[in-house]
Amino acid sequence: MEGIRVTVNRTDLLSMYAFLLDQVEEGIHVVDTAGKTVIYNRKMAEMEFMEPQDVLGRSVLDVFTFPEEGYSTLLRALRTGEPKPNVKQTFFNLRGEVITTINSTMPILKDGKIIGALEIAREITKLEQMQQTILRRSETRYTFASLIGESAAIIEVTEDAKRAARTHSSILIVGETGTGKELFAQSIHHASPRSAGPFVSQNCAALPETLIEGILFGTTQGAFSGALDRAGLLEQADGGTILLDELNVLGLSLQAKLLRAIQEKTIRRLGDSVDREIDVRILATISEDPLDAITEGHLRKDLYYRLSVVTLFLPPLRERSGDIPQLTSYFIHKYNELFRMSVLGVSAEVMSFFMSYPWPGNVRELEHTIEGALNLVTDAREIEMSHLPLHMRRRRSGAEGERERAGETALYVEADDKARDLHRQLAEYERVYVQRVLAIHAGNISAAARELGVSRQSLQYRLRKWADQRADKE
Repeated sequence: MEGIRVTVNRTDLLSMYAFLLDQVEEGIHVVDTAGKTVIYNRKMAEMEFMEPQDVLGRSVLDVFTFPEEGYSTLLRALRTGEPKPNVKQTFFNLRGEVITTINSTMPILKDGKIIGALEIAREITKLEQMQQTILRRSETRYTFASLIGESAAIIEVTEDAKRAARTHSSILIVGETGTGKELFAQSIHHASPRSAGPFVSQNCAALPETLIEGILFGTTQGAFSGALDRAGLLEQADGGTILLDELNVLGLSLQAKLLRAIQEKTIRRLGDSVDREIDVRILATISEDPLDAITEGHLRKDLYYRLSVVTLFLPPLRERSGDIPQLTSYFIHKYNELFRMSVLGVSAEVMSFFMSYPWPGNVRELEHTIEGALNLVTDAREIEMSHLPLHMRRRRSGAEGERERAGETALYVEADDKARDLHRQLAEYERVYVQRVLAIHAGNISAAARELGVSRQSLQYRLRKWADQRADKE
């Protein structure tokens, strides 16, 4: 008995292959030597929230965004000719949605030559999203939605942070105490491809100098008295993000070891002879101008260049004073709920004071001021000057006496000076205040900068600017 012979043309054969592949419960993606998609099944389209017609015939790099160049497992197989089983990959589709898959990728060979690459993918995006929710509840508290403020300064740095969050690059966050550096770091982690991984935060200033190396890099039994086999913070953050807060307090020799770990992507535990691979994104913060930190010997120049792939400068509260009313309302609401109170706001006098006060402790100082005031409020519906800390009330009283003696040159702008807009009022206040601090320190710029909570470089910039403005008027 003769078998039935069926003649199938190439187009029909491809249609049959496509139909069969659409029945498979794993994603199938095939590219040619140019990286263009030739096969893309139904399951892969579902995983990546795409339509097949938007992917077929197009280059992988035209459709998907990868955090790093060469990060695509498909294109890597095409380039190296090496198969890679079970590799986790996180990337973005055309709409900016985050996709996470486990891929087994291999080159397609014909007569010993690479003619394409095949990827078989399993979806873990939904699992990653569940893990993110658990992590946000247990380990970290902040996302970009937690940020409060509508000033140009805070909006600009927030947008920069959101863009930087999409990659694996190191980020240096620079800002005075109380400006929200950890809030930004946690927000970056949550918005990044590593959000399902651990977020490990360590204030370097809180680490004992004698134990700091073991805490960061880990220890092996016998490395020192009482030492155990224990992973350090860098190992614990593997697959996720580590925040090194106040990095510049680390000794320079330890900074050199950290630099090596970042460059080599390996660490060696204290007392060990084995290098261990790590996959960690480094976020670091410092509270002083990085160039000043280098000049003063607090920060290695090579580590600074390695970490500052992206540098975010967080504005102090005095440079975003327009956000003070919104922040004040937020903190009153927060502590009303906590203390079961119903304070409505602050008096006009208090708000006027808030708008002109320099806030050396920034947003953290404002929050503590509101918390303390609500502890003292009894029957009042508003926070009054009498509810504020003593040093603030003394500053207010001193300013009133000075205003009587010096009139328009006082620290607080006179109420009848309505012709001047808010920006000019704040600029004038800043200039007068800085001059007074300089006078107290007999013109010593370094001492004045320390009291003002700014870098020497920043203070010199302001002085030059004001000198130029005076020269222009003359």
